[in-house]
Amino acid sequence: MADPQGRGASLPSPRSIALIGPQGSGKSALFDALLAASSSQARRSASRPMGNELRIGHRGMQDGSWAILDCPGSIEFSYDVECALAVVDLAVVVCEAAPARAGSLGPLLRRIEETGTPALVFLNKIDALTGTVREALAALQAHTRRKLVLRQVPIREGEMVTGYVDLVSERSYRYRRGEPSERIALPESMQVRKNEARGALLELLADHDDALLEKVLEDLEPEPAEIYRPLHHGEGNGAVVSVLLGAAEHCNGIQRLWKALRHDVPSVSDTAARHGITLGGPPLALVFRTLQAGHAGRLSFVRLWRGKLEDGAALDGQRVGGIYRFPGGETEKVRQAEAGDIAALGRLEGARTGATLGGPALPFPEPPPPVFAMTIAPEERKDEVRLSTALQRLTEEDPALTVSQDAESGATILAGQGEIHLRAALDRLSSSAGVKLRTARPPVAYRETIRHAVVQQARLKRQTGGHGQFADVKLQIAPRPRGAGFHFDEKVVGGAVPKRFIPAVSQAAEEAARKGPLGHPVVDVAVTLLDGGFHAVDSSDMAFATATRMAMQEGLAKADPVQLEPVDEVTVTAPAEFTSTVQRLLTGRRGQILSFTAKAGWEGWDEVQALVPASELGDFIIELRSQTQGLGTYGHQFNHLAEMRGR
Repeated sequence: MADPQGRGASLPSPRSIALIGPQGSGKSALFDALLAASSSQARRSASRPMGNELRIGHRGMQDGSWAILDCPGSIEFSYDVECALAVVDLAVVVCEAAPARAGSLGPLLRRIEETGTPALVFLNKIDALTGTVREALAALQAHTRRKLVLRQVPIREGEMVTGYVDLVSERSYRYRRGEPSERIALPESMQVRKNEARGALLELLADHDDALLEKVLEDLEPEPAEIYRPLHHGEGNGAVVSVLLGAAEHCNGIQRLWKALRHDVPSVSDTAARHGITLGGPPLALVFRTLQAGHAGRLSFVRLWRGKLEDGAALDGQRVGGIYRFPGGETEKVRQAEAGDIAALGRLEGARTGATLGGPALPFPEPPPPVFAMTIAPEERKDEVRLSTALQRLTEEDPALTVSQDAESGATILAGQGEIHLRAALDRLSSSAGVKLRTARPPVAYRETIRHAVVQQARLKRQTGGHGQFADVKLQIAPRPRGAGFHFDEKVVGGAVPKRFIPAVSQAAEEAARKGPLGHPVVDVAVTLLDGGFHAVDSSDMAFATATRMAMQEGLAKADPVQLEPVDEVTVTAPAEFTSTVQRLLTGRRGQILSFTAKAGWEGWDEVQALVPASELGDFIIELRSQTQGLGTYGHQFNHLAEMRGR
């Protein structure tokens, strides 16, 4: 961290921040404004459409190089946020000053606590403030254990927010559209509010600094340096989070935000120490993103924790084929990267997202389990190989996507974090592979079993000239307890069926159970060979297998077959205010509620456990998110098979 006494101490090593926040909070506008701002004049860069991909921009400042990561806001791309938090020095939480939207920040605020990432809150769109900052702050505070420290209060003229008061320096500023704020005299009407807010700031920080506490108790006015000291210390150890105001769309508050970042963002050595990384030694890099960049080939985005890396150098036995930075968000090839840099390395074919290059594996977040899936297939069979190659590259780019094959239908299943996530993946597939795709809902793994035991005999007798075919089998087909599986036995006496043919009967019976009279694999049945007959010349393995299949087909149809469906154990996580909604959604999908409990470590959140038929979960995440303001999520695993009911 910067020296709290020296406010001007420089940190020449490259530093990085991640802009995180819910969709629509204005992260992209803030990204553009931060890149465009200069020490003398703030200007907006060309507007860019909002998207669901991580953007990276570099910016040179007097105190060194900065990397800014603009993370997607949709919950379906939350793994991008997880990956960014693994490599940045500080997270800027971007949100609106609207108490009603504070809940959407809950998962993000808790995640930065869990990762220990220092953070700063930027209350954006302050020009559209309708309530009070105090109300917004109280709503946010309910979702984090860290103390939120308001460092500015807005200046209003009527219903308009026209500027702010800095509570540490006690200076006042007026916003100017597209330009740095102008210093003004403190309006008389703001004196009481300023004193009240500053007093709250000092009391909060005094809890973390004995010297400041002594001044507060003696009613003495502390110097700014005496306030910055506990503020920086608290930010560094995660005890407090500064809250700043602004309107990125108009470049309001951007210069003040940059000033806070220059003094508050830890150095790469501080962040490396937080991750347990030893400095000194050969280059050490962590891959946090992978991208297939067309003609540029494969790019591995890394944070270089230590050492210097030159273009063409070897890293884990692979030659680096280009080093790229992104000044102003545009791609630029450079000769080398230094410790602290975030850069893209070219043509490291063996490096996957999460890989550590140049040393032992560093901690990295695991991809979340998929919650939405669809089958995909090329419209033309000739494109199957091309699609397979493109899918492999796609999952390398985005580990939150998984590809599997359905064992029964052979269909290719693409799974991820939601419909938007998968649609974005399909767009990338179509553009990169040039393949037209067909999609559908994944098949449900239905099964069938029988309710009653039957005895079925079948005889095969064919004479076609020369040797004929003869086999006679008498089978008992009986139900077994659920989950017991398939079992074969034989009780033949007197050599009615020679021992050498019994393996063919067993194998044929099991094969016949792979598709029952209802069209699904048959489970939990016992097949017993009771009796039969043979011919010394015309009997063979093939004949007994054919007779067995005939007996199985006829017998299963008579044994009162019933269709089974897979039932999953589901755990839904959502804010407690939506618990009754979650229960209603689950029971509406034929779910059986098992329990609901408070989520450990997540005050104000519940977990609801239920048993739900797998066929009801295909689009469950879509409805769940729509009914919980995008906050609900769930996990599931197979529990048992049950008879089809209530459909």
